Amino acid sequence: MGQLLDQIDCPADLRALSTGELEELAGEIRAELVATIQGIGGGGHLASNLGVVELTLALHRQFDSPRDRILWDVSHQVYVHKMVTGRRGRMSTIRQYEGLSGFADRRESPHDLFGAGHAGTSVSAATGMAVARDLRGEEHHVIAVIGDGAMTAGMALEGLNHAGHLGTNLIVVLNDNAMSISPNVGALSRNVNKLRIDPHYRRAKQELGGFVEQFPIARQMWQSARRVKASMRDMIVPASFWEQFGFEYYGPIDGHDLGELETTLAAIREVRGKPVLLHVLTEKGHGIPEAAADPVQSHSGTFWLKKPPAPAAPAPPPTYSKVFANAVGELIERDPRVVAVTAAMLEGTGLAATQRRHPERVFDVGIAEQHAVTFAAGLATQGMRPIAAIYSTFLQRGYDSIVHDVVVQNLPVVFALDRAGFVGDDGKTHQGFIDTSYLRCLPNMVVSAPKDEAELRDLLCTAVAHDGPFAVRYPRGAGPGAPADQPMRRIPVGRGELLREGRDAALIGYGASVAECVKAADALAERGVEARVINARFAKPLDEELILAAARETGAVVTAEENVRAGGFGEAVTALLHDHGLGDAFLLNLTMPDAIVDHGPQKVYRKVYDLDGEGIARRTVEALAGRAAPVGERAASLAG
Repeated sequence: MGQLLDQIDCPADLRALSTGELEELAGEIRAELVATIQGIGGGGHLASNLGVVELTLALHRQFDSPRDRILWDVSHQVYVHKMVTGRRGRMSTIRQYEGLSGFADRRESPHDLFGAGHAGTSVSAATGMAVARDLRGEEHHVIAVIGDGAMTAGMALEGLNHAGHLGTNLIVVLNDNAMSISPNVGALSRNVNKLRIDPHYRRAKQELGGFVEQFPIARQMWQSARRVKASMRDMIVPASFWEQFGFEYYGPIDGHDLGELETTLAAIREVRGKPVLLHVLTEKGHGIPEAAADPVQSHSGTFWLKKPPAPAAPAPPPTYSKVFANAVGELIERDPRVVAVTAAMLEGTGLAATQRRHPERVFDVGIAEQHAVTFAAGLATQGMRPIAAIYSTFLQRGYDSIVHDVVVQNLPVVFALDRAGFVGDDGKTHQGFIDTSYLRCLPNMVVSAPKDEAELRDLLCTAVAHDGPFAVRYPRGAGPGAPADQPMRRIPVGRGELLREGRDAALIGYGASVAECVKAADALAERGVEARVINARFAKPLDEELILAAARETGAVVTAEENVRAGGFGEAVTALLHDHGLGDAFLLNLTMPDAIVDHGPQKVYRKVYDLDGEGIARRTVEALAGRAAPVGERAASLAG
């Protein structure tokens, strides 16, 4: 697309360009970013990448990747990095099945030093790399690029604290655009931009201080003057937050000024004996007016280029996130105890509109899942009914709080786990593959999953009324299309649902797999197999009566779920059958694999791992064919 971009195969090629050519290259990169994301269907991380074009170019000109280690926090802003490190030719595959990852991936390139999809990890990882370098007697640089949104993650502050204590050579680049996906929240975010320390002033002060320290009288005068100067500075500029962590602070500088970026990075490169923090101001969506005007919508795609639907086209079905948010709004309006809590995911969980309607009842705590859970626990102790809406993959980060602060005290906190199961294009760091396992093992915890949109509403209603911790997991995207506007009703906790009678096998689905079990039953019927279908609803407590009856009456039980086998719903059913002497009735558990699943459409991975209707039917027939009693001779005839 661009003449200069065609000349860039590796970071070294950038160093041959003039400043004017770099600015031209930045424009070409932005145009190609928009075209690339539009070419893959308009989805992908756009605004965050538009904001770091100049920063990425400057880093790769001033540092020698991969010898110098450049780490990207969250790493949803690495598209430019990928383009200049030899992967431009594959950018059309980004976030596609078997294509490039939308995040840094150590398998893809030696330039991807650390994989990430969760915020706040870069400083800790970079500190580890810096220490390893020192232990080996090596000389390269380690640079962590972290956004101000990720700085709200407690782990980032823990990493800063340790790095400052160690005093090792480390560079942290704070990419400050006042955004995560939504606008940032919190006192730290409000105060980041108030920090103003001129690097020239600091350098001159250090040089002068080193000189006068050689003379006793001058030393006393200098120390007194320094105290006065600090007092005067603090009257005008807040004391540097970062200096309290032991970092040398530089900035803020314009993150879109290539000259200023390179000059500052070149100077910082020479600092020794102390970690450095460079504060860079950028604009999310920079260079593309439509993206910069709405960085929230443009975070995940080229929304302004999407074709409007045809006038007669039916409205798309609401996503589970939308159904969830609408239900939360209704619960807030009917029950003064209900509040919602999320961790920097107002848009992702659908709660942005609900917060606009009820700003005093919907709380965004920033990228701080552990705090979100304990904050909800505190609310629950005072009679509130908090709903903590956190992606399955992000709730992992608050696990200690779930156990220590909610479960041990048996507090009525509702956990709404969005993106449970196969997640799609975000891939390995976002797959919701273990939440049933890590929640089902906890005493007092109710673990549930709806078969469709209407049942999600009912389970939320049930959860709010329950006097103890209650988890509701649901997948990304739209459901089967059940009505999502009917009155909510309570479901007896631990009660499943018989959807279809059958005498040859029992297909027990949990969550999104229920709809696929129904499809499988239809496919089996064409082969003469009568399959009973059960909507489990609950992984804990199980509907023992319903499941045991199905095992006794069919003698063949198949479970299906989007969670790994270890500790999952299927293992719970297997244990139940064995406890009641019905182990012979077990056929198989169909689950997500014991592997890290990469990015790709949900329907593709359901097919790959036999969790779609066709796969469930085929595996059931195969299992029946391999059975002896109680199915016996009938199994052989069915397989034929």
